Amino acid sequence: MTILKLHSEPLQDAWLDAYGHLNEAYYLVPFSNATWRLQDHLRMGVDYFDNTGCAIYTVETHMRYLREVRKPAVMNIESIILGSEAKKIHFAHLMLVDDALCATAEFMALHYDAKRGRTAPMPDDAQAMLKDAEIKQKPDWTGRRISLMN
Repeated sequence: MTILKLHSEPLQDAWLDAYGHLNEAYYLVPFSNATWRLQDHLRMGVDYFDNTGCAIYTVETHMRYLREVRKPAVMNIESIILGSEAKKIHFAHLMLVDDALCATAEFMALHYDAKRGRTAPMPDDAQAMLKDAEIKQKPDWTGRRISLMN
């Protein structure tokens, strides 16, 4: 399995809720920051956007809150590629604090051409990198939907 360790950041005081732990809204911040690092890794970051007008746009997110995060903490984010097509990337981030899994976030993103206002195929080298990094055994928590039904 290819695990990309591209991002780590400390817990910020402003992200704490009244109970003294990471507020649910702020779990997404380090995951979003990790997505920027993933885009850089794929050579589709800000410079790519400036040169081509194309970017990775998140269209769906599924988060799981598994363990509270209290300060002091450094959130280490690991990224995995679950699948990809020419215009789509299915990936996930895992948040670890002191090697304990605290949260996961699963994303569907599109490669979007902002100049044309529509999706477009990713560059061949990015598609190849994604295929090479794709994990073979998907975690059992991916691809789920929220429901009261079992």
